[in-house]
Amino acid sequence: MSDVRVISLDDVEPIPLPGGSWSRILVGPSTVAGNVSSLGYSVFTPGTETDDLSHAVEELAFVVAGAGELRLEDEVVALRSDSAVFIPARLWHTVANSGDEDLVMVFTFPDRGYPETEHRSARSSSNGGAS
Repeated sequence: MSDVRVISLDDVEPIPLPGGSWSRILVGPSTVAGNVSSLGYSVFTPGTETDDLSHAVEELAFVVAGAGELRLEDEVVALRSDSAVFIPARLWHTVANSGDEDLVMVFTFPDRGYPETEHRSARSSSNGGAS
């Protein structure tokens, strides 16, 4: 028997985020034994901002639908559907849905689950640099 696993969104409980948004870790220790990387799916409703986050490892993401921005220390990076995003380890960032529709992203970490992450208050667009 193969070790291949298929995990549906319905197989994993959502992690609630502000404003009715949510995230799910699809590939992680609770769904795949012995994995060395993780895969998640997030839906950010219009107006949602995450905490300002800094992960211990790099993050890769793909914007499936919608638009928003990644607010960094000294700039704001536009997020658009059909785009890939690389976020280096330990880079402080806030994900914000500044659009009119859900911002949907698939993300992955070189970590068995959601990696060690520091949190601080969300970075507003006014202190995130140029828009």
